Parts: sequence; C-alpha cells; structure tokens
Amino acid sequence: MTTLTQDAVNPLVPQAEEDRLAWLAMALTPALGPKRILDAMNQLEAPGQLFALPLTALEAMKLPAESAQFIFDGKARRVAEEELALVAAQGAMILTFSCPAYPERLKEIYDPPPVLWVRGDVSLLARPSIAVVGTRHPSPYGSGVAEMLSRDLAVRRLLIVSGMARGIDTCAHKGALAARMPTVAVWGTGIDVIYPKENKKLAEEILATGGAIVSEVPMGTFPAPQNFPRRNRILSGLSIAVLVVEAAENSGTRVTARCAAEQNRDLFAVPGNVTNKNSWTPNTLIKQGAKLVATWEDVWEDLPSQVRIELESEAGLASKPEAAASLLPDPVLRPEEAIVLEVLRSDESLQIDEVLELLETQLTSSEVFTALFELEMAGRVRQFPGKNYVRTL
Repeated sequence: MTTLTQDAVNPLVPQAEEDRLAWLAMALTPALGPKRILDAMNQLEAPGQLFALPLTALEAMKLPAESAQFIFDGKARRVAEEELALVAAQGAMILTFSCPAYPERLKEIYDPPPVLWVRGDVSLLARPSIAVVGTRHPSPYGSGVAEMLSRDLAVRRLLIVSGMARGIDTCAHKGALAARMPTVAVWGTGIDVIYPKENKKLAEEILATGGAIVSEVPMGTFPAPQNFPRRNRILSGLSIAVLVVEAAENSGTRVTARCAAEQNRDLFAVPGNVTNKNSWTPNTLIKQGAKLVATWEDVWEDLPSQVRIELESEAGLASKPEAAASLLPDPVLRPEEAIVLEVLRSDESLQIDEVLELLETQLTSSEVFTALFELEMAGRVRQFPGKNYVRTL
C-alpha cells in the first residue's frame, strides 16, 4: 500500500472534500474503467493522497501511462474541480464509492461505478427497490401491465427503479407516480441531458415527487449506444430484483436480466402472447427459472422476509391488515373514463355493444375502448368472456 503523511495532502482543502475530488478526478481520467479505479484507490490510505503521488507511484498502481500522466500533470484535478462547479450549478451532488450514502447493494456487484451523479433524494438509493424494464416498443398490454404492477408495488413502498427510456421504462415510472410515490431513473446520459427529449415532463415529475435521477457519466454526456448496456448493471445492482415486461430476443433488456443473474438478484417476468416477438425474452426467462408474474402478489411473496416486514411496517400494513385491499387512493379519472364508469354496474354486466350504444352521443368508439382498457388496468372494471364488463366493488 502506498503511504503518505497527512501533510502530503493539500492542507487548505477539508479531507472529505479532497477525497471526493480524488474519486471524481479518477472517474474523469482517460483510459480508466470502474474496476481499475477501485483497485487503484484501494491501494491508498486516503483517496485524497492521489494528488500528491509521484509519477512512478502512479505507474506502480498499474495505471496506463496516459492516465498516470494526466493525474500527475494536475489535469485530473482541474477537470474534477470544473465538474464539481457544474454539478453545484445544477443543484445536484456527487456520490463517491467511499461516501457513507453510497448504496451498499451497488457495492456488491463486480464493477460498481466509482462515482454517481445524483439529482434529487439520494437516500432513496438505499431503499428496497425493484428494477422494472422492457422494450421501447410495447403493446398496449405490456404498457398497461408495467404501469399497473409498478403502481401496485410502489404503493406498498417498494421503490420502482428504471431507465426512463421510451416504452416499458416510461410506464414503470408513471405507475410509481400514479401511486404518488417516488421513483428512481438511472440514465445513460449526463444528469443534465434528458433522453429521450419527450420525457422532459416525466423527469420533472420524478424530481417534483421526491424521486431521483442517477448517472455514472459526467455532466453534458449525450446519448451514446455504449452507455446504455453499462447503465443496465446499475439498474439491477441498485435493486433486490428485476421485473421484465415485454422484450424481443435481441433486446437490451436481456443485458439487464443477465446482470441480475450475475449479481444474484431475483428475476421476475410477465408472460406474453407466444406470437408476439416482444414475448420472447420474458417467456424464455420464465422457462429458465424466472418467477412468473401476473399480479403484485407474485412479486411480494418472493421478497426476502426482512424486506417484506420492513415495507409492511412502513406502510402501516402490519397493524392494519384490513386496509391491504384499498391501499391506493382512487386515482383521478379522465373525463372519458368517468363517463364510461358511470354507465357500468357492479351487479350486472354490460356487453360492449350495449356500452357503445349508451354512450354514442357522448364518446367515440375509440374513446370508449381506451377508457375501458385504462379502467380495467386500474382495477376499476372487470371484463368477462364475450366482452362483457362490470364495475368492480
């Protein structure tokens, strides 16, 4: 181990700040990956000692020549200081591997990110969470199921983590927000670069609801294909389990599923229609041993006992079991949904043609079909064979 006296560290900078700066400098140094950074920093008594090392000592830490020179010349420190200023201007924070708030679950994986850029509530990263992932081009079924499951799990205090990509990721975050609960989005871009752009409002809602946005890449990093497979190991690493909802054979979701298996995380999957190409990954995962999921209970019963006890206690379920069926307050209905719900009865079913006839002067057939689907996904309506609908109690 390389040893330096405390005097070798800049005495004008508080030690905690110096250590954080050193971690950030390493993360911004060219030709260094997470594993090499962690191995190098483990050789120091304090991370901040990095800046006082001679070139020979840096090379002895098995750093590439260009990386060692970058640090020795002071360039690494300068870019780290500039990055910290940018982060502060965003009202964000830097979380390093040696910070007490760095999530313990993430430390368990083979190559945890040495530095995380975080906007929002950093304490969420320590909460029990499940990563909900899937295709960017889901069917209405996949979208509805992802949102429903995420909402039902979030209201029971299981944190929903996803990547805020188009499709299933977006539905997962929306489900958590519908439950009025925080959610965490892990990006493959800088925390100041919203991708996709149409999710700008979603990103704002995540932060406004007390959630968090996390990335392992610097500010200003634009979407690059190689960033997203790397990001997926963080999704599974932060979580105690991964839930897959619709993904094709060559989907990036398979990367997340593989990461989950390597990280010893529980794997869940929603089965799909065998004629739909997006059913290939979840159906294959189920054949290989993933737990089949149809409702939130399928996930809940497989959670570690201590996690369930913690979440139930937090949600007040342990002392109020009778409230379990109505944990989620009734969501505000869209006008079309309210109109459709008004004509349905709980004691007698109505066939779809009857519903359309009753509402022909108020709604189009497309609006009726959409409203029925949303109401069914929300558990407000139940469909029986022959497209007969009843209002749930």
